[in-house]
Amino acid sequence: MYVYFDMKKEVVPVCKIEIVDKAKVNLAKKAIKNENLIMNTAAMFKLLGDPTRLKIILALIKSELCVCDLSAAIDSTISAVSHQLRLLRNARLVKYRKEGKMVYYSIEDQHIGELISVAQEHLQEND
Repeated sequence: MYVYFDMKKEVVPVCKIEIVDKAKVNLAKKAIKNENLIMNTAAMFKLLGDPTRLKIILALIKSELCVCDLSAAIDSTISAVSHQLRLLRNARLVKYRKEGKMVYYSIEDQHIGELISVAQEHLQEND
């Protein structure tokens, strides 16, 4: 039996043979083949991992808002919200439209809201 040590310094058993089911291994490899997609997905989750950015997204799921309204909704400064919006815009998680001197933000598409909704539903099921 092979063993390795995890971060808690516990001995954890691992497989004695290297590949048990080649078909399953090939299927798993196929699922992780697109390195660019994996990197972009990880970057998106990293952006959503920040509480301020997540609050912004959650507020924008409900309705289109300007920076001032977002700032009031999430109880943050206009400067901080603007900075976070720039990051979210660059990642194509939010979009904006101008109406005269006003700029209104909304989520890029419904997939963002669905992603967060599924994650929150999962967390609530485990409570």
